This record gives sequence, structure tokens and C-alpha cells, in this order.
Amino acid sequence: MAALEPLLIDGSWRAPKDAQGSFQAEDPTRATPIGPHFPISGPDDIEAALRAAAAVAAELAAAPAERIADFLDAYADAIDADADTLVALAHAETALPAEPRLRTVELPRTSGQLRQAAKAVRSYGWTAPTIDTRLGLRAHRAPLAKPVMVFGPNNFPFAFNAIAGSDFASAIAARNPVIAKAHPSHPATSQRLAQLAHGALGKAGLPAAAVQLLYHFDNALGLKLAGDTRLGAIGFTGSRAGGLALKAAADKAGVPIYVEMSSVNPVFLLPGALAERGDALAQEFFASCTMGSGQFCTNPGIAIVPEGMHGDAFVVAAMEHFAGATPKVLFSRGVQDSLVRAVTVLRDAGAKVLAGGAVGDGEGYRHQPTLLTVDAGAFLARPDALQTEAFGPTSLLVRVADADDMARVAGAFEGNLTGTLYRAADGSDDAAWSSVAAVLRTKVGRLIANKMPTGVAVSPAMNHGGPYPSTGHPGFTAVGMPAAIHRFTALHSYDGVPEALLPVELRDRNPGGVQRLVDDRWSEGDIGGSP
Repeated sequence: MAALEPLLIDGSWRAPKDAQGSFQAEDPTRATPIGPHFPISGPDDIEAALRAAAAVAAELAAAPAERIADFLDAYADAIDADADTLVALAHAETALPAEPRLRTVELPRTSGQLRQAAKAVRSYGWTAPTIDTRLGLRAHRAPLAKPVMVFGPNNFPFAFNAIAGSDFASAIAARNPVIAKAHPSHPATSQRLAQLAHGALGKAGLPAAAVQLLYHFDNALGLKLAGDTRLGAIGFTGSRAGGLALKAAADKAGVPIYVEMSSVNPVFLLPGALAERGDALAQEFFASCTMGSGQFCTNPGIAIVPEGMHGDAFVVAAMEHFAGATPKVLFSRGVQDSLVRAVTVLRDAGAKVLAGGAVGDGEGYRHQPTLLTVDAGAFLARPDALQTEAFGPTSLLVRVADADDMARVAGAFEGNLTGTLYRAADGSDDAAWSSVAAVLRTKVGRLIANKMPTGVAVSPAMNHGGPYPSTGHPGFTAVGMPAAIHRFTALHSYDGVPEALLPVELRDRNPGGVQRLVDDRWSEGDIGGSP
């Protein structure tokens, strides 16, 4: 058996104690194993990581805010300084373009959101201090004081990585230890990030066991772990099947779990917009569907297109773009097989293939850009099957007669991360916008005007969440500080507690100028002083 890479457990890199096997990353362009052998962890190593994280939870929860912020900043700096190595590893393991995707877009986003988390820590913004002086009540958001388990996805080797992404940054900002479960599509990338995180912990003077890394483990062990009451919370980004299984296990044990699962992100093309710029919209739609080989959680999986001359022209133009494109490389055989199954489900439900529809020729994991179509009546007759997420360069066109048809289609959608409407600049679509948006607004986390949904800005005003089944809870976001931090906090209220025994941001004195809600008014001043 080949030598296995070490695990990061209890503050040190050590050999696995009970590996249940091993795996390697793959080069998706050739479908061949690459890199070292990584352990598939057994119950002993999982227990060791959980026990070690639980042992330092109280210490981390009591750590000064400045140390937490220093760690996040130092880690961000280390990622930026190691860009060449990280980009090379991620490119080899995912086949995502080194430029601009990995180096220019995703890596700066990753270090940037770590720095945003650090800023939220220093400002105490994530704690949301609230004070009622008349009743002697004071409340804020506080650490869970338990470990957070983070399951990373396959499609963002940096920005959603379990050891560096938004869930990680959010959990650490709330002063909780993190046990990261890397995705097997990019283990070497995750290992390198963990090495950088481990070094930054030491510089910041935080407990070394605050960050731990496991590469992979059996699904049954994952379900057992999700139901362990020593966990404070779980963050998961991945498939609906995986998310629902973990959620069932966590719910049974009362462990809060925040799951991002599946979304088809409907795009409504209103008639005036098509008449105004139909050819440009067809190109924009195709580019969004095939960006990153369509492997985005915000990929536009369904577009609603009016019947008539301009809608027909859009369909023809889109079909030409899809038909003329080369097959796109996918992350793995699992992604390819899942996409084939999804396209089969759509076809069996009545969708007609306009372009593509099959696995691509040549070596590696590839699939043709695929465009399908169905009319509104057929969609409304089988909305569940025709909303099947096809994770890859694939989209379904739903042809509708008018705005009333659009509203009926919007009403048949499950919960989604995003919903988009394209409208004409002259206002001719505004009545249709109002009728469709009124229905769509309750179905999506982010309502978008006149742009494709694939971009997700790291902003305090961003909502990267949505109604079930896009996520497990519509009130939380996985992107944007400080809101993303709230998932990994507990609401603590103090009733009549003496001033000296209160957390610093809840005391009368406010030397740091923390923004607080005091007696229903926002204030940065001391209680009894000026606002």
C-alpha cells in the first residue's frame, strides 16, 4: 500500500491511525489519477478530531477578538503569497482555467472574504449588540463554544473550500473550532490550504487544534458524525441527496445544519427585452450556461422564453451557440454520470433536445453543451421532473404564451438561490415584470434584473441562500459578512447581569464605538452619553 498523506488532527500533522483505504485526485481532462495517496478516515481518526476540537472550543470562544482577526488576516496574506502553488494544484485537480478563473477571480475572492470576516470580528458587527436599559436586558450573538463541521463542495476549490471558504471563515469569525472535510476532487489543494491555516494559527497565538482537516470518509461515518451532539453546527455545500441525508441525521440529534443543495435558477426573458436585444441575450445566456463547464450552483438551468418571432429568434441563436461549442470538461466521473442521468430524466419527462445531449468524445470527463425545450403546458404537468438540476453545461427552455403563462410557471418552481428577469429599457415590460416578480420573489433568495445569475459578489448585502430545497433554511446566507457568520452563533441574553460581568460590547462604556441598538435607537456612544 502506498504511503498515505498525513491528517491535521489535534494541532499536528500525523499519520492516519485507522485508514479505511485511500484515494488520489484525478486529472479530469484525462481521467487519470494524479498526486499522492490520501487516507479515507475511519472512526478513530474522526473521533480524535472531534475530541480535540471540543477540547479547545471554550478556549477559542474566550479568545480576544483581535487574535481571531489577526489569524484571518494572516491566513489571507499566506494564501495570496502562495498563489502560484495553490493555482497549480487546483488547476491540475479540477481542470478549471488557471486564468482568469482561479488566479484572478476565485483566489482573491477567497482571501478577500477572510479579510471581510476579520473586519467583522474587529467591529463586533456580527454580534449585533442589543440593549434595553429600562428592563435591564442585553443580548448579542456569541460563539457556539462547540466545533463546527464543514463539508466543502467540488466546484470551488478555494472560495468554498472546507478549510478556507465562506463557511470556514464564518465559523472561525464566530470563534468556533472547525473540522474541515475536504472534497475528494481537490485533496492536494485542501492540504496546502490547511498547511497555510495551521501556520497562521501559530502566528496569531490561537490553539492549534482550532483547525483540523480530514480528506474523506465513508458516508455512513459522515451521517454518524452529523448526529454527534458534541458538534455546534454543520455547514454543507453539495448535492441534494447528500445534504438531505446529513440534515436528517443532524435534525434527529438537534445539531443545527446549514445546507446548500440544488438550484435551477430560472431566467425569465420578457418580450420587450427579447425584441430589444435578443441576439445579445442568447450569447449572454450561452456564456453563463457554459462558464466553468456549467458547474456553478447559480447556473441558469431553466430559461422561460415567450412564443413568437423574437422568442423563436432567441431559441435559434441559442441553439446555434450550443451546437457549435466543443464538449466541456467536468470535475469527475460522478459529475458526468449525474449529468447524463439528469438529461435522461428531462427527456423522459417530455423535453426535446435542441443541441448536444450526450457525453463528449475523447479522453477525460466531458459532456456536450446541451439545450432542451418544452412548452409551458408540459412543464406545468410535470414540474418536479422538469426542474431536475442538470449540474453541467445544460439548460432547459420553457416556451410560454404570455405573462400569465410566465406567472403560472413561476408559481410551479421549488425554492431556488436566484431568479432573474430581463426587461426592456423603455419600460414596456414593467407590467409583466410586476406580475411575474410578485410570484417569483417568494421562490428565490436573490431576485436579479438584467444579468445572468452566475456571479455572486462577496458583499454584506448578498444573499447566497434561498427557500427549501435550495437550502435548508431561507433565513441565512453562505456569502457576505457579517450575515454569513450568524449561522454559527448562539443568541445570548443577559437579564440584570452586573456591568462588570457582561461581554465587552454590552457594557455601558463603548470605547470601541461598536454599533449597537440601544433602546430602539442605533448608537456608537456610551449609554448615558451622546449617540
